[in-house]
Amino acid sequence: MHVLVLGAAAGGGFPQWNCNCALCRGLREGSIEATPRTQSSIALSSDGERWLLINASPDIRAQLTANPELHPRRIPRDSGIAGVLLVDAQIDHATGLLSLREGCPFDVWCTPNVHQDLSSGFPLFRMLEHWGGLNWRSIAVDEEHPEATFSVPACPGLTFTAVALTSNAPPYSPRRGAPTAGDNIGLLIEDRPRGTRLFYAPGLGRLDDRVRGFLHQADCVLVDGTLWHDDELIRAGVGQATGADMGHLALAGTGGLLEELARLPAATRRVLIHINNTNPILDERSSERATLVDAGIEVACDGLHLEI
Repeated sequence: MHVLVLGAAAGGGFPQWNCNCALCRGLREGSIEATPRTQSSIALSSDGERWLLINASPDIRAQLTANPELHPRRIPRDSGIAGVLLVDAQIDHATGLLSLREGCPFDVWCTPNVHQDLSSGFPLFRMLEHWGGLNWRSIAVDEEHPEATFSVPACPGLTFTAVALTSNAPPYSPRRGAPTAGDNIGLLIEDRPRGTRLFYAPGLGRLDDRVRGFLHQADCVLVDGTLWHDDELIRAGVGQATGADMGHLALAGTGGLLEELARLPAATRRVLIHINNTNPILDERSSERATLVDAGIEVACDGLHLEI
């Protein structure tokens, strides 16, 4: 399978337009060694021609421009995008659908929880009916069935398993602060002809043995690198929310994601995505980045192409 990282940053991108934290300021001034990143999204393909967009960030137009694989090629109005899959209903993962209105109707795979939030609190599905609409393809994850396996016609040879994750629902959801199964999913994607697997989870709030099992099945994990410290926004003076409040497990500290990644088989490729603008790993000369290098953990950047 082919994986294009269209955007590797968390909501707001890097640098964030209104942020004067040390990292955003350092990037603008050139005082740190760092690379700008747009907001988190990937594209997936089994043949290199038809692509499934996984999450549609507010930066989608720039991301499509930067990746020729997704350009129109065959007819006057065309796109390499053959469908969209949403892992949650967060603004930084769904707002890009508005910029794709000229291509409606699109098939959009998401859980009933995500469809509800994007039809009510943030009614993208209803708004886009005026341009031809979105065809909802349900991913049937709930409390009794926290995993669901399905296929996507645009990606022949790939099997998708949606894995309910513990994270948080968006602020406009009635389940904010009390999420249920289906508010956030990870994806185990298997390339059946090659026998390889990717586990993609840009939002990991807490790990349990069930989710660990999926991590251990993967040849490559592309997972939540939002924060280094749980209280990172407070330390940086840019907010009061913790990682736990937002539904993201910090990398460092006891029980952090770095400990979990260290337990994976040595052959597993480990890549971090959805990196917040306050995370010191964005500074390529930082001690935190050196820690990742020593551990064999990569930091995704826009334009990264993985073949799994």
